[in-house]
Amino acid sequence: MNAPLQSARNPVDPVKLEKLAEVAVKVGLQLQRGQDLVVTAPIAALPLVRLITKHAYMAGAGLVTTFYSDEDTTLARYAHAPDESFDRASYWLYEGMAKAYAGGAARLAIAGDNPMMLSAQDPAKVARANKANSIAYKPALEKISNFDINWNIVSYPNPSWAKQMFPDEPETVAVEKLANAIFAASRVDVDDPIAAWKEHNQNLSRRSAWLNGERFAALHFTGPGTDLTVGLADGHEWHGGASTAKNGITCNPNIPTEEVFTTPHALRVEGHVSSTKPLSHQGTLIDDIQVRFEGGRIVEARASRGEEVLKKVLDTDEGARRLGEVALVPHSSPISASGILFYNTLFDENASCHIALGQCYSKCFLDGANLSQEQIRAQGGNSSLIHIDWMIGSDKVDIDGVRADGSRVPVMRRGEWA
Repeated sequence: MNAPLQSARNPVDPVKLEKLAEVAVKVGLQLQRGQDLVVTAPIAALPLVRLITKHAYMAGAGLVTTFYSDEDTTLARYAHAPDESFDRASYWLYEGMAKAYAGGAARLAIAGDNPMMLSAQDPAKVARANKANSIAYKPALEKISNFDINWNIVSYPNPSWAKQMFPDEPETVAVEKLANAIFAASRVDVDDPIAAWKEHNQNLSRRSAWLNGERFAALHFTGPGTDLTVGLADGHEWHGGASTAKNGITCNPNIPTEEVFTTPHALRVEGHVSSTKPLSHQGTLIDDIQVRFEGGRIVEARASRGEEVLKKVLDTDEGARRLGEVALVPHSSPISASGILFYNTLFDENASCHIALGQCYSKCFLDGANLSQEQIRAQGGNSSLIHIDWMIGSDKVDIDGVRADGSRVPVMRRGEWA
């Protein structure tokens, strides 16, 4: 008789994965009894989807609906689809999502695709597909960016992503390393993750309160390749960690998160800035970004890698060349201290101060929930089809807060809170 085959060791700790699912539902979303949930996820993240679905129903969810993506089917489009396919998008799907959010559904996204998935594809086709998707997604994105609903993003250690990060390791080892890094950054590698998140949110709230008390007119960044003044929107408000959506539910949109952030003034950004980490955007790596702003608008842009994609992103619409967010993160944050480059903005932005091209968050204004889009624009808020974060902070970057009278207050020195 043959001996039974021994099952392969699971490189993803099931106990910590369960904790991540619980944190996503109870901290990330604070899902309410009777509330529907829309989930998007790579098909490789099915183990986490199943656990999140379980915890969502345990919390009283009305209906959980998941939409899956798959790398092979995405690449099949680039290999075999007719040219006109790249100007199309699933409008019906995003209109349905927007209708779900308008009806009170929460949104949860699981990230984990290979960040270099589209790196070998035609940049023009990638840009066209991204633009078509951005236009179609706008009705749903507005519900998210305007913080109408409680929403959350978490990550799963997809093998293709793990191999991108740890190319010299066997796949099982690479997945285990990425899983452990995700669990540590997401604060679920402790006995009581929910208590850990409560303490972390309190710390971020204190930072936000100090910045809101100062009412700076601008932030001035200086460092290698950087001399940038970011004017702040009139009536801006800093946020960090847990926030209350317009539906009255307090949630943590990003897990992990180490940032405090607000809205720049779309017309008051001047100077030049260099990226300090690569930007992975829709399967393309964009590295060594250098841009120059005049009157809030990017007028020059270069990159040592992915420059063609960067320039196509900047041409998405008028707002794509202006800023929608500025965020402060200490260089000593746990993600930065790990020394790991995730090639994933959700993680890498929490290792470094960053700015975002494109759409602003209406919640980053005093009484933002009651402001019209016209009022937000009048106060300096930017509007765009995109919202793309990229990293500009390091242990060599200083930041000063500039008051309306021109006086200055140290905010960060060598990447740490002053």
